[in-house]
Amino acid sequence: MSGTNAYYVYCVVEKSAAAEVLQQKSPVAIEESSALELIDHDDLSSVVSQVSLQDYGEETLAARLTDASWTAIRAMRHEHVVEHFSRRTSTVPLRFGTIYLDRRGIETMLREQEAQLTAILARLKDREEWGVNVYCDRAVLLENITNVSPRLRELTAEAKKASAGQSYLLQKKIETLKTDEAKVEMARAAEQIEKRLADESEGASKLRILKVETTEHGELKAKFAFLVVKSNFKSFHQVAEELARELAQAGIRIELTGPWPAYNFATV
Repeated sequence: MSGTNAYYVYCVVEKSAAAEVLQQKSPVAIEESSALELIDHDDLSSVVSQVSLQDYGEETLAARLTDASWTAIRAMRHEHVVEHFSRRTSTVPLRFGTIYLDRRGIETMLREQEAQLTAILARLKDREEWGVNVYCDRAVLLENITNVSPRLRELTAEAKKASAGQSYLLQKKIETLKTDEAKVEMARAAEQIEKRLADESEGASKLRILKVETTEHGELKAKFAFLVVKSNFKSFHQVAEELARELAQAGIRIELTGPWPAYNFATV
């Protein structure tokens, strides 16, 4: 490799499986002019391809990333390579934009982090990451909150038994509390989803919502990632469906996505 090039690193995999997976009609590298290759150390392999420092040097890459089209294409190629390996073997995915100037730097990384990388690969064996997005249709939740909220159900029952004057005051109180109780119910539902699906998983992570997302399913209120044993996915999926049915009346919808490379459970 000349001094005008560097190495783009996609992921780390077990050396015993790396060469075989690489031969299975590999996807396009981040730059079409380069081919995927492996850099090894003991029982580990890094999946890499060469890139030009003219585009991937520290300063030039920062400028390139301001081009949404350029970034989207390469982020997609990065993801395709990582998915190609993660579907076939234990994989530690690296974040988009991981670049080393030479082979020696990658070999040093593999050597210095060998114990940690090996432990992560062992943990991820026969497991995959699934995402769960939780949406809320606010109008539906508010419409049904008196049936959903234990507090409002109790007040409604009191109002039915009370005198006309007391009933009127209780109804006003119920209307005032609806918005607050909707927030309480949403938080309770998210906690319930996290707990029950965590019980079906070997790892759970609550993810940050970077911006308010509103879709035809409602407003995105919570995001989770779960590490699921492949042989237990059927049970995990069944629990997700049960939760979806239980929460439908409250206007809360669960979206299951994946499987994904285990970014949230492979931190190096």
